[in-house]
Amino acid sequence: MKNLLILLFTVLMATANLNAQKSKLQNQGSAIQLLIDNVPTLVLGGELGNSSASSVQDIEMIFPKLERMGLNTVLVPAYWDLIEPIEGEFDFTLTDKVIAQARANNLKVIFLWFGAWKNSMSCYTPSWFKEDYKKYPRAYTQEGKPLEIASAFSDNVLQADKNAFSQWLNHIASIDKEDGTVVMIQIENEIGMLEDARDYSKQANRLFNSQVPLVLIEYLETNKNTLHPIMKQKWSNNGFKKKGTWSEIFGADVYTDELFMAWQYANYVEQLAQSARSIYNVPLFVNAAMNSRNRKPGEYPSAGPLAHLIDVWHCGAPSIDFLAPDLYDNGFVDWTSQYKLHNNPLFIPESKATENNGVRAFYIFGEHDAIGFSPFSIEDCSDAPSSSFVQGYAKINEIMPLLTKYQGKGVMKGLLFDQNEKERIINQDGMKITCRHNFTLPWDARATDGSVWPEGGGILLKLSPTEYIVAGNGIVVEFEKENDLENNNISLGEDGFLQQGNSSQEISSSNRKSSKWNGKSRIGLASVDEVKVNEDGTCSYVRRLNGDQTHQGRHVRISVGDYKTLYVKLYEYK
Repeated sequence: MKNLLILLFTVLMATANLNAQKSKLQNQGSAIQLLIDNVPTLVLGGELGNSSASSVQDIEMIFPKLERMGLNTVLVPAYWDLIEPIEGEFDFTLTDKVIAQARANNLKVIFLWFGAWKNSMSCYTPSWFKEDYKKYPRAYTQEGKPLEIASAFSDNVLQADKNAFSQWLNHIASIDKEDGTVVMIQIENEIGMLEDARDYSKQANRLFNSQVPLVLIEYLETNKNTLHPIMKQKWSNNGFKKKGTWSEIFGADVYTDELFMAWQYANYVEQLAQSARSIYNVPLFVNAAMNSRNRKPGEYPSAGPLAHLIDVWHCGAPSIDFLAPDLYDNGFVDWTSQYKLHNNPLFIPESKATENNGVRAFYIFGEHDAIGFSPFSIEDCSDAPSSSFVQGYAKINEIMPLLTKYQGKGVMKGLLFDQNEKERIINQDGMKITCRHNFTLPWDARATDGSVWPEGGGILLKLSPTEYIVAGNGIVVEFEKENDLENNNISLGEDGFLQQGNSSQEISSSNRKSSKWNGKSRIGLASVDEVKVNEDGTCSYVRRLNGDQTHQGRHVRISVGDYKTLYVKLYEYK
């Protein structure tokens, strides 16, 4: 009877811990949302620099600034070497300070476990781990050179990492289950092999030359129609074989080496993720360094949680909720589209810190129903109220109830423009909606004086066929019928008159005849109002914009450097 009571108490405590979690993921239409205290929340985040949470004094100095910047969440490293400096002895001082300062400054925390690997290397493992390389072996290159990268094929490495991770999580559970300050956890950081695409240790070689695990083949077969195109092509090249070694099924090349290594990394991470699920069941993710600049596996961190490896990672680490990209290279629009997949929501835990980050956040929330956005080394950015980033986060925070209401419903578009990508045309409901950078209008001197255009971006939200929300900074939007053949090659001034009456502006009668209006209805702006979004998602009137502010009813615009939310009402006439 006594043993039964103990068992019942243990189950009840485990259930209480799980039920006490304050954050979780839920589906809404095609979106996956983060819920905190059952409220859909967009992560307006920032990630601390690698060493910025290694000092109590730094944490106390930085966190008040983050609140002033308008963050609602801070991403913070948790360092294995400082948590377990002596094997079996744990120090949670920094973790406690992070949680306390977050609560004092109205912030949530996403911890980043810097365990066995950080940016491929094992630099955050404790000294006792590093020095005992026989017990905790390293990965090897094909030439036999040992690397300062712990081998993912070593059970000793896994158990030491998992033990520290679990002890740390148990401590978080003991101090945070009531408050729920910690809302997500990233396991490891930018896992991946360097120099070679895979580990060439004896254990790795043995497994590479063994049969591909049946569980992976069964997963690929079950999900054959929805596999990532690169994964499907790789498998199909050898005839969709279902039995054989890695080279026999996927071919003998560096990309097969990467698949093999990704399978091992995913299985390793799954062990830590299962531990997290049993201790503190918050959403879990892994992040990836990008396979950019035409580099091959090993030239970039091979086998990390990259988009083209998502099927291997989903099968090997099913307890992980999503894969997340760290974005520093050019091509922001292309990179983000790679990670918003049918089986993966977009969350950006690291992005290069620039003044453009405010508009980039608008873009990913509008275009990809993103969970969140987080510039790196956020403590080095300005907290001035005039900062574009601060203004951008403030505006997104205001309109968040409206955005979360419509996520996943297919009614939002993200806009992002620069000097090269100036325009986007959206066709819907029989309308042609032309969206452009505000500097495509010549009225700001910076548009034509040789200045580099700051990025302009925002969100276009359809409330109804005749009602839109336009929010952001540095954008102009025009609404017209798809079949409207009005002459648009006339250069008009801000007053709507011809810039200059000369032959270059003349329209011949033949041109007029070839572009004759079709006699159908046209679209006009019934009204354009600047609004404030309330906590319940409704809008309150601020001011009417008309005349010069809409080019006499021709377009809707928000100037560069001026974050606004506009409610647009359309009408038809003929």
